[in-house]
Amino acid sequence: MKVVSLISGGIDSPVATYLMLKKDLEVIALHLDNRPFTDEKQMNKTIAQVEKLKEVTKKEIKTYVVPHGDNQLEFAKNCKRNLECVLCRRMMLRIAEKISEKEGAFAIVTGESLGQVASQTLRNIKVESQAINIQVIRPLIGFDKIEIEAIAKKIGTYEISILPGLCCTIVPDKPSTAAHLYRVLDEEKKIDIDAMLESCVKKAVVMQ
Repeated sequence: MKVVSLISGGIDSPVATYLMLKKDLEVIALHLDNRPFTDEKQMNKTIAQVEKLKEVTKKEIKTYVVPHGDNQLEFAKNCKRNLECVLCRRMMLRIAEKISEKEGAFAIVTGESLGQVASQTLRNIKVESQAINIQVIRPLIGFDKIEIEAIAKKIGTYEISILPGLCCTIVPDKPSTAAHLYRVLDEEKKIDIDAMLESCVKKAVVMQ
């Protein structure tokens, strides 16, 4: 069975992907390119992480890169800043769902662990998941930072994850940790979600 796994260049998502590969699933990697709000180093780290996972698991991993920076700009210009992380995450899941449909995948995999950052509180995870219909698998949901880092070091992705790279610079100062769906939906009415989704999926590039 196929799954689409979101990989960011950070520590968590390669570990989540590894755990799914160990379950003998066919993994399609998906990187959302946040430039100009990150730099090229983040994408390079992601590609290196995928190569390491291929080496460790002896499995092939098809990898998509989809531009996401323009979406971030639309949210920042038109929507409430405190909801931007949730809006971003909902869009990422929508993109992953589209790639899943194209690839015949049955689920999306993310590296979320409960409560680490604003987009990963229980309330926000629920609101984010309601943007899509496909199943989301979160293999790290109950893990803590130390546990995740231990696996990353074991498989060799940790050293790649901590290489220099520009983290997302458009994150709001005070992101909401308890978003309400009706408020998020009100914000999404201010932008053309369908057109944004169609545009960025058309620009998807298969890297390997």
